Amino acid sequence: MKITQDTYKKNFSGKEEKALQFALDTRKFEIELYWKRATYFWTFIGATLAGYLVIQAAKEFADKEYFSVILGCLGFLFSFAWHCVNRGSKQWQENWENHVDLLENSVVGPLYKTVLRRRPAKNFKEGVVNFVTGPLPISVSGVNQIISLYVVALWLLIIKRSVGVVGFDLPVRWEFAVPIIATITACLAFVSVGRTFKGSHEHAATQRESEIV
Repeated sequence: MKITQDTYKKNFSGKEEKALQFALDTRKFEIELYWKRATYFWTFIGATLAGYLVIQAAKEFADKEYFSVILGCLGFLFSFAWHCVNRGSKQWQENWENHVDLLENSVVGPLYKTVLRRRPAKNFKEGVVNFVTGPLPISVSGVNQIISLYVVALWLLIIKRSVGVVGFDLPVRWEFAVPIIATITACLAFVSVGRTFKGSHEHAATQRESEIV
């Protein structure tokens, strides 16, 4: 159900201070979770890449091509999942930031919305210093999302190298096709079935009785 700004203000009328504190705390919590999730995925991606490199370095390894494809699919799956989780985390972080924007005026004033930046350089020397060491309005989470996409692209190249030559005139190698199809299916499920539920939350509840007899 969509609401207007007037409805939003009415919902929190008289409760702005508590709501603002809750929004700030939850935003901080979401940021902490964001980096914990990044660490979680980097652990799996790093382990998968290490396994792939070990297989490639081995002079004698049974089913080397097959396990290279399997690890390539796993690396791609973890990297794509990491990208999706990054975007999902960013969505909830922005949700609480937007709440702060709307609630803070009546409590502390437009503090969060007011951005103070370094003054423009007055001379060439200051300009060079600002260019080399000065701050830039770059989104940290945005950079992380770009890195995740870059890693996804690298795993695609690894899979292509592991599979070798493909073509319509060549027989299908099902030992390669099955894990690749399963990986693509899982990735499609991330962005379709894995989306946040936006429908009405209607609950069916039961309660058991307990007594001493």
